[in-house]
Amino acid sequence: MPEAEIDAAEWDAFASAPGGAGNCGEAHLLQTAAWAQLKCSFGWRVRRVALRSAGRIVAGAQILVRRLPLAFGSIAYLPKGPLVNWQDAAQTQALLLLCDAAARAENAIFLKLEPDLADGAEPRQLLQALGWHASAQSLQPRRTLRVDTACEPAAALARMKSKTRYNIGLAEKKGVVVRSAPLQNAGAELAAFWRLLQSTAARDEFGIHSERYYQTAYESFAATARVALLLAESTGGILAGAMIFSSGARAWYLYGASDDLDRASMAPYAVQWAAMQWAHAQGCSTYDMWGVPDADETQLEEAFTQRSDGLWPVYRFKRGFGGTLARTCGAWDHVYRPGAHFLYRTYLRLAQRKSPPG
Repeated sequence: MPEAEIDAAEWDAFASAPGGAGNCGEAHLLQTAAWAQLKCSFGWRVRRVALRSAGRIVAGAQILVRRLPLAFGSIAYLPKGPLVNWQDAAQTQALLLLCDAAARAENAIFLKLEPDLADGAEPRQLLQALGWHASAQSLQPRRTLRVDTACEPAAALARMKSKTRYNIGLAEKKGVVVRSAPLQNAGAELAAFWRLLQSTAARDEFGIHSERYYQTAYESFAATARVALLLAESTGGILAGAMIFSSGARAWYLYGASDDLDRASMAPYAVQWAAMQWAHAQGCSTYDMWGVPDADETQLEEAFTQRSDGLWPVYRFKRGFGGTLARTCGAWDHVYRPGAHFLYRTYLRLAQRKSPPG
Protein backbone atom coordinates (compact mmCIF):
# COMPACT_ATOMS: atom_id res chain seq x y z
CA MET A 1 0.00 0.00 0.00
CA PRO A 2 1.51 3.40 -0.89
CA GLU A 3 2.23 5.71 1.98
CA ALA A 4 -0.47 8.17 0.86
CA GLU A 5 -3.06 5.58 1.90
CA ILE A 6 -1.81 5.36 5.47
CA ASP A 7 -4.53 7.40 7.11
CA ALA A 8 -4.47 8.85 10.61
CA ALA A 9 -6.44 5.99 12.19
CA GLU A 10 -4.19 3.27 10.82
CA TRP A 11 -1.08 5.22 11.65
CA ASP A 12 -2.06 5.81 15.26
CA ALA A 13 -3.12 2.19 15.68
CA PHE A 14 0.43 1.19 14.76
CA ALA A 15 2.20 3.99 16.57
CA SER A 16 0.29 3.64 19.86
CA ALA A 17 0.48 -0.14 20.23
CA PRO A 18 2.74 -1.04 23.19
CA GLY A 19 5.87 -2.54 21.69
CA GLY A 20 4.38 -2.12 18.24
CA ALA A 21 6.15 1.01 17.09
CA GLY A 22 9.20 -0.61 15.63
CA ASN A 23 9.64 -2.76 18.74
CA CYS A 24 10.71 0.45 20.48
CA GLY A 25 7.59 1.04 22.55
CA GLU A 26 4.97 3.66 21.90
CA ALA A 27 5.60 6.51 19.50
CA HIS A 28 6.75 9.91 20.62
CA LEU A 29 4.13 12.66 20.68
CA LEU A 30 5.65 14.21 17.54
CA GLN A 31 4.99 11.00 15.59
CA THR A 32 1.26 10.96 16.32
CA ALA A 33 -1.39 11.82 13.76
CA ALA A 34 -2.66 14.65 15.99
CA TRP A 35 0.74 16.32 15.83
CA ALA A 36 0.71 16.07 12.04
CA GLN A 37 -2.79 17.59 12.06
CA LEU A 38 -1.45 20.52 14.06
CA LYS A 39 1.53 21.12 11.77
CA CYS A 40 -0.60 20.77 8.64
CA SER A 41 -2.65 23.73 9.88
CA PHE A 42 0.48 25.87 9.66
CA GLY A 43 2.06 25.30 6.29
CA TRP A 44 3.29 21.71 6.52
CA ARG A 45 2.08 18.57 4.76
CA VAL A 46 2.45 15.01 5.98
CA ARG A 47 3.86 11.98 4.19
CA ARG A 48 3.78 8.57 5.85
CA VAL A 49 5.81 5.59 4.72
CA ALA A 50 5.75 2.07 6.08
CA LEU A 51 7.11 -1.43 5.84
CA ARG A 52 4.47 -4.14 6.07
CA SER A 53 4.32 -7.81 6.90
CA ALA A 54 1.14 -9.71 6.06
CA GLY A 55 -0.54 -6.35 5.46
CA ARG A 56 0.35 -5.03 8.91
CA ILE A 57 2.67 -2.07 9.48
CA VAL A 58 5.85 -3.22 11.21
CA ALA A 59 7.93 -0.05 10.81
CA GLY A 60 7.10 3.45 9.63
CA ALA A 61 7.80 7.15 9.57
CA GLN A 62 5.65 10.26 9.63
CA ILE A 63 7.47 12.94 7.64
CA LEU A 64 6.60 16.63 7.61
CA VAL A 65 7.17 18.53 4.37
CA ARG A 66 7.22 22.29 3.88
CA ARG A 67 7.57 24.17 0.59
CA LEU A 68 10.20 26.88 0.46
CA PRO A 69 9.64 30.23 -1.32
CA LEU A 70 9.85 30.53 -5.08
CA ALA A 71 11.28 27.44 -6.79
CA PHE A 72 13.71 26.68 -4.02
CA GLY A 73 12.22 23.25 -3.35
CA SER A 74 11.11 21.98 0.06
CA ILE A 75 12.39 20.71 3.37
CA ALA A 76 11.52 17.32 4.83
CA TYR A 77 11.60 16.71 8.57
CA LEU A 78 11.13 13.49 10.53
CA PRO A 79 10.69 14.48 14.19
CA LYS A 80 11.30 11.82 16.85
CA GLY A 81 11.28 9.00 14.35
CA PRO A 82 11.36 6.78 12.44
CA LEU A 83 9.48 4.05 14.31
CA VAL A 84 11.70 1.10 13.58
CA ASN A 85 13.59 -1.70 15.30
CA TRP A 86 17.00 -0.03 15.46
CA GLN A 87 18.59 -3.37 16.31
CA ASP A 88 17.54 -4.64 12.88
CA ALA A 89 19.96 -2.91 10.45
CA ALA A 90 18.21 -4.33 7.37
CA GLN A 91 14.81 -3.07 8.47
CA THR A 92 16.25 0.32 9.37
CA GLN A 93 17.97 0.66 5.99
CA ALA A 94 14.82 -0.39 4.09
CA LEU A 95 12.67 2.14 5.95
CA LEU A 96 15.16 4.98 5.56
CA LEU A 97 15.30 4.28 1.82
CA LEU A 98 11.50 4.75 1.73
CA CYS A 99 11.93 8.01 3.63
CA ASP A 100 14.54 9.13 1.11
CA ALA A 101 12.25 8.33 -1.80
CA ALA A 102 9.37 10.26 -0.24
CA ALA A 103 11.59 13.29 0.43
CA ARG A 104 13.01 13.27 -3.10
CA ALA A 105 9.49 13.02 -4.53
CA GLU A 106 8.72 16.26 -2.67
CA ASN A 107 11.77 17.97 -4.24
CA ALA A 108 13.33 18.27 -0.78
CA ILE A 109 16.80 19.79 -0.53
CA PHE A 110 17.43 17.52 2.48
CA LEU A 111 15.69 15.23 4.95
CA LYS A 112 16.35 15.86 8.64
CA LEU A 113 15.56 13.23 11.23
CA GLU A 114 15.77 13.48 15.00
CA PRO A 115 15.26 9.94 16.32
CA ASP A 116 13.60 9.29 19.65
CA LEU A 117 16.66 7.26 20.49
CA ALA A 118 19.11 7.44 23.39
CA ASP A 119 22.54 8.73 22.54
CA GLY A 120 25.28 6.17 22.05
CA ALA A 121 27.96 4.91 19.70
CA GLU A 122 25.81 2.19 18.14
CA PRO A 123 23.03 4.37 16.64
CA ARG A 124 25.57 6.93 15.45
CA GLN A 125 27.62 4.24 13.69
CA LEU A 126 24.51 2.78 12.05
CA LEU A 127 23.32 6.13 10.70
CA GLN A 128 26.77 7.03 9.44
CA ALA A 129 27.04 3.68 7.69
CA LEU A 130 23.72 4.37 5.95
CA GLY A 131 24.96 7.69 4.58
CA TRP A 132 23.56 10.13 7.14
CA HIS A 133 25.53 13.04 8.58
CA ALA A 134 25.27 14.38 12.12
CA SER A 135 23.82 17.89 12.14
CA ALA A 136 24.69 20.68 14.56
CA GLN A 137 21.23 22.16 14.02
CA SER A 138 18.56 20.42 16.06
CA LEU A 139 14.96 21.54 16.04
CA GLN A 140 14.00 19.78 19.26
CA PRO A 141 15.90 19.83 22.57
CA ARG A 142 18.52 17.11 22.69
CA ARG A 143 18.68 16.81 26.48
CA THR A 144 15.71 16.68 28.81
CA LEU A 145 14.59 15.76 32.32
CA ARG A 146 12.15 12.88 32.76
CA VAL A 147 10.17 12.45 35.94
CA ASP A 148 8.87 9.06 37.02
CA THR A 149 5.08 9.32 37.33
CA ALA A 150 4.37 5.60 37.59
CA CYS A 151 4.68 5.83 41.37
CA GLU A 152 2.09 7.30 43.67
CA PRO A 153 2.16 11.12 43.90
CA ALA A 154 3.45 11.01 47.47
CA ALA A 155 6.53 9.09 46.33
CA ALA A 156 7.09 11.54 43.45
CA LEU A 157 6.86 14.43 45.89
CA ALA A 158 9.39 12.77 48.20
CA ARG A 159 11.94 12.53 45.37
CA MET A 160 11.87 16.27 44.72
CA LYS A 161 14.44 18.62 46.15
CA SER A 162 13.41 20.12 49.48
CA LYS A 163 13.18 23.67 48.12
CA THR A 164 10.80 22.55 45.37
CA ARG A 165 8.58 20.73 47.87
CA TYR A 166 8.63 23.86 50.03
CA ASN A 167 7.57 26.05 47.10
CA ILE A 168 4.72 23.69 46.21
CA GLY A 169 3.49 23.90 49.80
CA LEU A 170 3.97 27.68 49.86
CA ALA A 171 1.80 28.08 46.78
CA GLU A 172 -0.97 26.18 48.53
CA LYS A 173 -0.63 28.29 51.68
CA LYS A 174 -0.89 31.44 49.57
CA GLY A 175 -4.19 30.25 48.17
CA VAL A 176 -3.02 29.23 44.70
CA VAL A 177 -5.44 26.81 43.07
CA VAL A 178 -4.79 24.94 39.82
CA ARG A 179 -7.69 24.10 37.53
CA SER A 180 -7.97 22.35 34.17
CA ALA A 181 -9.53 24.00 31.16
CA PRO A 182 -12.48 22.12 29.64
CA LEU A 183 -11.65 19.93 26.68
CA GLN A 184 -14.38 21.65 24.68
CA ASN A 185 -15.13 25.38 24.50
CA ALA A 186 -11.90 26.40 26.23
CA GLY A 187 -11.70 29.74 24.43
CA ALA A 188 -11.50 31.89 27.56
CA GLU A 189 -8.82 29.69 29.14
CA LEU A 190 -6.77 29.61 25.94
CA ALA A 191 -6.98 33.39 25.68
CA ALA A 192 -5.74 33.70 29.27
CA PHE A 193 -2.88 31.31 28.54
CA TRP A 194 -1.92 33.36 25.48
CA ARG A 195 -1.73 36.49 27.61
CA LEU A 196 0.60 34.66 30.00
CA LEU A 197 2.75 33.51 27.09
CA GLN A 198 3.08 37.05 25.80
CA SER A 199 4.10 38.30 29.21
CA THR A 200 6.67 35.52 29.67
CA ALA A 201 8.12 35.94 26.18
CA ALA A 202 8.60 39.67 26.71
CA ARG A 203 10.19 39.15 30.12
CA ASP A 204 12.51 36.27 29.20
CA GLU A 205 13.14 37.28 25.57
CA PHE A 206 12.16 34.13 23.70
CA GLY A 207 9.96 33.50 20.68
CA ILE A 208 6.42 32.17 20.77
CA HIS A 209 3.95 30.90 18.21
CA SER A 210 0.77 32.71 17.22
CA GLU A 211 -2.29 32.55 19.45
CA ARG A 212 -4.02 30.36 16.87
CA TYR A 213 -1.15 27.86 17.04
CA TYR A 214 -1.73 27.16 20.73
CA GLN A 215 -5.47 27.00 20.20
CA THR A 216 -5.01 24.48 17.39
CA ALA A 217 -2.52 22.44 19.42
CA TYR A 218 -5.04 22.15 22.24
CA GLU A 219 -7.95 21.32 19.97
CA SER A 220 -5.96 18.74 17.99
CA PHE A 221 -5.39 16.64 21.10
CA ALA A 222 -8.56 17.50 23.05
CA ALA A 223 -10.69 15.18 20.91
CA THR A 224 -8.90 12.19 22.44
CA ALA A 225 -8.37 13.78 25.89
CA ARG A 226 -4.59 13.70 25.44
CA VAL A 227 -4.00 17.31 26.48
CA ALA A 228 -4.46 19.40 29.59
CA LEU A 229 -4.32 23.16 29.97
CA LEU A 230 -3.62 23.86 33.62
CA LEU A 231 -4.04 27.35 35.04
CA ALA A 232 -2.93 28.45 38.50
CA GLU A 233 -4.95 31.28 39.99
CA SER A 234 -5.57 33.13 43.23
CA THR A 235 -7.54 36.18 44.22
CA GLY A 236 -5.07 38.16 42.11
CA GLY A 237 -6.12 36.36 38.93
CA ILE A 238 -4.41 33.78 36.73
CA LEU A 239 -0.73 33.59 37.61
CA ALA A 240 0.74 30.68 35.65
CA GLY A 241 -0.20 27.98 33.17
CA ALA A 242 1.07 24.94 31.31
CA MET A 243 -0.10 22.93 28.32
CA ILE A 244 0.85 19.27 28.59
CA PHE A 245 0.22 16.30 26.33
CA SER A 246 0.13 12.53 26.64
CA SER A 247 0.53 9.61 24.27
CA GLY A 248 0.46 6.10 25.64
CA ALA A 249 2.63 5.82 28.74
CA ARG A 250 4.38 9.18 28.30
CA ALA A 251 3.49 12.80 28.97
CA TRP A 252 5.25 15.97 27.81
CA TYR A 253 5.38 19.52 29.12
CA LEU A 254 5.71 21.60 25.96
CA TYR A 255 4.42 25.08 26.78
CA GLY A 256 4.44 27.06 30.01
CA ALA A 257 4.09 30.67 31.11
CA SER A 258 3.70 32.86 34.17
CA ASP A 259 2.59 36.38 34.97
CA ASP A 260 4.96 39.15 36.06
CA LEU A 261 2.83 39.87 39.12
CA ASP A 262 2.87 38.02 42.43
CA ARG A 263 5.98 35.98 41.68
CA ALA A 264 6.21 35.13 45.38
CA SER A 265 3.10 32.94 45.09
CA MET A 266 5.18 30.15 43.49
CA ALA A 267 2.34 29.43 41.07
CA PRO A 268 4.58 27.74 38.45
CA TYR A 269 5.52 25.10 41.04
CA ALA A 270 1.86 24.42 41.72
CA VAL A 271 1.22 24.04 38.00
CA GLN A 272 4.03 21.52 37.54
CA TRP A 273 2.92 19.48 40.52
CA ALA A 274 -0.63 19.40 39.12
CA ALA A 275 0.77 18.39 35.72
CA MET A 276 2.63 15.43 37.19
CA GLN A 277 -0.50 14.31 39.01
CA TRP A 278 -2.45 14.58 35.74
CA ALA A 279 0.19 12.45 34.00
CA HIS A 280 -0.09 9.82 36.74
CA ALA A 281 -3.90 9.81 36.45
CA GLN A 282 -3.56 9.34 32.68
CA GLY A 283 -1.55 6.19 33.29
CA CYS A 284 1.73 7.78 32.14
CA SER A 285 4.90 6.36 33.64
CA THR A 286 7.10 9.30 32.59
CA TYR A 287 6.65 13.05 32.46
CA ASP A 288 9.08 14.70 30.05
CA MET A 289 9.95 18.26 31.07
CA TRP A 290 11.19 18.97 27.54
CA GLY A 291 14.44 20.76 27.26
CA VAL A 292 17.44 21.70 29.40
CA PRO A 293 20.95 22.85 28.40
CA ASP A 294 22.90 20.23 26.48
CA ALA A 295 25.57 19.69 29.12
CA ASP A 296 26.34 16.71 31.32
CA GLU A 297 25.08 16.55 34.88
CA THR A 298 28.36 17.69 36.43
CA GLN A 299 28.48 20.78 34.23
CA LEU A 300 24.82 21.52 34.87
CA GLU A 301 25.19 21.34 38.63
CA GLU A 302 28.35 23.43 38.64
CA ALA A 303 26.94 26.25 36.51
CA PHE A 304 23.18 26.54 37.02
CA THR A 305 23.42 29.09 39.82
CA GLN A 306 25.62 31.39 37.72
CA ARG A 307 24.23 31.01 34.21
CA SER A 308 21.17 32.98 33.09
CA ASP A 309 21.43 32.58 29.31
CA GLY A 310 19.53 30.19 27.06
CA LEU A 311 17.90 27.26 28.88
CA TRP A 312 19.88 27.69 32.10
CA PRO A 313 17.07 29.43 34.06
CA VAL A 314 14.76 26.68 32.84
CA TYR A 315 17.10 24.03 34.22
CA ARG A 316 17.30 25.83 37.55
CA PHE A 317 13.51 25.52 37.83
CA LYS A 318 13.09 22.00 36.42
CA ARG A 319 15.91 20.27 38.30
CA GLY A 320 14.02 20.43 41.57
CA PHE A 321 11.24 18.08 40.47
CA GLY A 322 13.30 14.92 40.76
CA GLY A 323 13.77 14.02 37.11
CA THR A 324 16.49 11.99 35.42
CA LEU A 325 18.60 13.51 32.67
CA ALA A 326 18.29 11.88 29.25
CA ARG A 327 19.98 12.70 25.93
CA THR A 328 19.05 11.62 22.40
CA CYS A 329 21.37 10.85 19.50
CA GLY A 330 20.61 14.26 17.99
CA ALA A 331 19.79 15.48 14.50
CA TRP A 332 20.90 13.80 11.27
CA ASP A 333 20.67 15.06 7.69
CA HIS A 334 20.54 13.37 4.32
CA VAL A 335 21.39 16.12 1.86
CA TYR A 336 20.23 16.00 -1.77
CA ARG A 337 21.18 19.53 -2.87
CA PRO A 338 24.28 20.75 -0.98
CA GLY A 339 24.23 24.37 -2.18
CA ALA A 340 20.61 24.91 -1.24
CA HIS A 341 21.19 23.10 2.04
CA PHE A 342 24.01 25.50 2.96
CA LEU A 343 21.78 28.53 2.35
CA TYR A 344 18.97 27.00 4.40
CA ARG A 345 21.30 26.23 7.32
CA THR A 346 22.43 29.85 7.33
CA TYR A 347 18.83 31.03 7.47
CA LEU A 348 17.94 28.51 10.18
CA ARG A 349 20.87 29.55 12.36
CA LEU A 350 19.47 33.08 12.46
CA ALA A 351 15.85 32.02 12.87
CA GLN A 352 16.50 29.61 15.74
CA ARG A 353 17.84 32.28 18.04
CA LYS A 354 14.33 33.07 19.19
CA SER A 355 12.37 30.10 17.89
CA PRO A 356 9.60 28.70 20.15
CA PRO A 357 9.49 25.03 21.18
CA GLY A 358 7.37 22.56 19.25
